[in-house]
Amino acid sequence: MNAPTDVIAALKGAESCVDIETVFRAHYERIARVIARITGDPARAEELAVEVFLKLWRTPQAQSEKAGAWLYRAAVRRGLDELRRRTRWARYERLLGFVRRTPATPEEICAASEDQMRVRRVLAALESRQAELLLLRGDGLSYGDVALALSLNPASVGTLLSRAQQAFRKEYIKRHGHQR
Repeated sequence: MNAPTDVIAALKGAESCVDIETVFRAHYERIARVIARITGDPARAEELAVEVFLKLWRTPQAQSEKAGAWLYRAAVRRGLDELRRRTRWARYERLLGFVRRTPATPEEICAASEDQMRVRRVLAALESRQAELLLLRGDGLSYGDVALALSLNPASVGTLLSRAQQAFRKEYIKRHGHQR
């Protein structure tokens, strides 16, 4: 696993108390391996490892002689976040009734289309902010990205998202009599 040269070039411009390039070269492979062990996906782990180093570059207080420990903790957290994201994505797909496989029969096509229309009607009945929260999070955006997109406090996104999910379930059951 070789360290991407474009990332090293981007990190070279950082002014900090440690040499970011040296830290990157010394720790990249280990950080990518740690994430790969957690996620089970070596290719995605390399991408996530680069994100961890970019986070180090943006966090001056982490750029010290303890940068290796900080990187390890950040890598473990990023790997766990990736697992949570995958789980959440799968749950949203089941909840919203979107199936990635192509329906095989006309009946399946009709049922999938009806399910999508039900979800769209329920989303349309929700408050616009709740529908936006569900759609953005369903697209895999992080809490921080959702907060930025909707001009919210990042600390309140979890609570607002939970309320939006409850409102979706309640409205779906009210309209269709059962939960998917």
